[in-house]
Amino acid sequence: MSKVSPCLWFDGEAEEAANFYVSLLPNSRIEKVQKNVVDCPAGKAGSVLVVYFTLAGQSYIALNGGMKMEYSHAASFSIDCADQAEVDRLWDALLADGGKAEQCGWLRDRFGVPWQIVPTAVHDTIAGPDPAGAGRAMQAMLGMIKLDVEGLRRAYQGV
Repeated sequence: MSKVSPCLWFDGEAEEAANFYVSLLPNSRIEKVQKNVVDCPAGKAGSVLVVYFTLAGQSYIALNGGMKMEYSHAASFSIDCADQAEVDRLWDALLADGGKAEQCGWLRDRFGVPWQIVPTAVHDTIAGPDPAGAGRAMQAMLGMIKLDVEGLRRAYQGV
């Protein structure tokens, strides 16, 4: 387990969410499922309290906290995607079963957790060495919901 691990708060969905997340990325797995030993606000004795899991090599904790809590974009998860195919796969998976698409590569999955699905090309375009190209790419990105690698490259190149 990492010295610092993000803890995600759920209302009875911690195990479902952790299993879903580890199915998305390589080097991901459930490490341990801890059950409630007594009845408490988080659930009945024997129900899942905490799931320790690794997502793409990073340790996480999923906690059934006993009530619904809202997530904020102030703390979100960004996935660096090698290409458009990876963007599309993760975008579709995270939106499945009730997720909501947002602006500029952001979405909320069915649990309400905010994600940024970002192709590596973003770094080559909006932070590229050509300031005019970077500005065009930024303007293009601001008009996108799911990020489009080719659209960002065309904008950067001015075509």
